[in-house]
Amino acid sequence: MSTRRKTGAASRHHPRRRAGRPVLQQLASLARLIAASEARSQGRRFGLEAPEWRIVAVLGDGASRSVADAATRAAIDRPRASRAVQTLARRGLVERTHDAFDARRTLLRLTTKGRALYRRVTSFARARERTLLAAMAPGEQRELGRLLAKLQREAERLLPPRDPGGQN
Repeated sequence: MSTRRKTGAASRHHPRRRAGRPVLQQLASLARLIAASEARSQGRRFGLEAPEWRIVAVLGDGASRSVADAATRAAIDRPRASRAVQTLARRGLVERTHDAFDARRTLLRLTTKGRALYRRVTSFARARERTLLAAMAPGEQRELGRLLAKLQREAERLLPPRDPGGQN
C-alpha cells in the first residue's frame, strides 16, 4: 500500500503529467498561484487584500473610472469591488466624485496617498516579477512576452461584443 501512495504522489508531480494539461488550464493555474503569492506578500507588506490591490492597480494609470469599469478591469465581481472601494476610501487611498455627465454615476480615482502606495507596490511587484522571470533566459522571457501578447489579442478578439446599453 505504501508503494501505491508513493507512486500516486510521484505521478501527481511528474512533469510529463503537468505538461499534458491544456494550456489554458496551465495559464489559469499559474495566474492563480502568482495572484495568491502577490496577495499574501502585499497583504503583509502594505496591508492590502487582493481585491483592494487590484482596484488600486486599475486606477494607477490616473484615469477616473466607475466601480463597474474598475471591477471589470480588475476581473473581480462588482460587490467585491464595492467593498474594496469602501475600504480604500476609508484609508484615504481612493476618492469618489460624481460624473459630470451622469450625476447617478460615481467615479473613482487614487488620492495622493493612493498614488504613493501604488508606486511603492508596483516597484515591489516588479522586483518579484524579475525574480520569477529569472528562471528563464532573456530570449525566453522575450518570447513569453510575445506569445502572451498574441494570446491576449486573440482572447480579446473572441470576446462577445459589449452591451450597447453599457451594462457590461
